[in-house]
Amino acid sequence: MTDTTEGTAQRLTRLGLSLPDPPPALFTFEPFVHSGDMVYASGQIATRDGQLVATGRVGAEVDLATGREAARVCALNVLAQLRAAAGSLDNIDRLVKITVFVASADDFTQQSQVANGASELFIDVLGPAGRHARSAVGVAALPLGTPVEIEATAILRPTTGEARSVAR
Repeated sequence: MTDTTEGTAQRLTRLGLSLPDPPPALFTFEPFVHSGDMVYASGQIATRDGQLVATGRVGAEVDLATGREAARVCALNVLAQLRAAAGSLDNIDRLVKITVFVASADDFTQQSQVANGASELFIDVLGPAGRHARSAVGVAALPLGTPVEIEATAILRPTTGEARSVAR
């Protein structure tokens, strides 16, 4: 059970994790966009230090455990984008929805188990604010051969009226 009095920085430390710098957009899109109190994080792929953690389709070239780990790495990249958008993960009021795309072998049907790698991390880091709606979708291929890509929508905590802008 997650301690609700503990901040996100303390949770990350307790979990032995650190957030990477927000990965730059590799193509023509914004890594995140604000609209009102909402933040939309573009799809984040499974990169660590600029390198894919795995390539291929889950159920073929990538096993389930590696797919789950790739989903966790995507989740860390999503959190890095949300931190960049909000200034701090403690400014995230609620993670509303994630969509998990899993490059899947034709007969692979465990996309939800792959997605659990990300869902569990979001809850571990954000506490109750990390509980979310989710879709887990099997696809034929993903950018650069990554096995998993995750996009997210979050609500920001109310502010004192200061303007927020898209930052890179």
